[in-house]
Amino acid sequence: MKIASAFALLENLLTGLGSGLQHVLLLVIRLYWGWSFVQTGWGKVQHLERTANFFASLHIPLPMLNAAAASGTECLGGLLLMLGLFTRFVTPALTGVMVVAYLTAEREALLGIFSNPDKFTGADPFLFLYAALIVFAFGPGKLSVDGLLRKKNESAA
Repeated sequence: MKIASAFALLENLLTGLGSGLQHVLLLVIRLYWGWSFVQTGWGKVQHLERTANFFASLHIPLPMLNAAAASGTECLGGLLLMLGLFTRFVTPALTGVMVVAYLTAEREALLGIFSNPDKFTGADPFLFLYAALIVFAFGPGKLSVDGLLRKKNESAA
């Protein structure tokens, strides 16, 4: 019985510690990957014609329009992700861009998701996709504009 209660006490302690770190971890993910999205999007903006030509080589329809849309989504979405603003709206958009990247530029890695998982997880879109999905699933955390707005609305109600 003592071992069970000691285990429960330790589990409660670790659960509290993990819960306390959740918001900090979400902040770090949002800042790092948000900035990474901004940088990749800005790189596309600066070389929009080259990006459109690359998209055309992948047989993406309307390559210039899609290059502008992808770069804008990455730039603006990355900035909003960093701020933790409108995260439940921006993370699906960023996820969509990464899914398209897998379907077009990283098709071989996508098709090898089970036969060659290292290739799938080593592909450029993987960590961007993973970060967007984490923030979508868990929210931006308390250390975000969304968190501050939510807290303000709850205290006003």
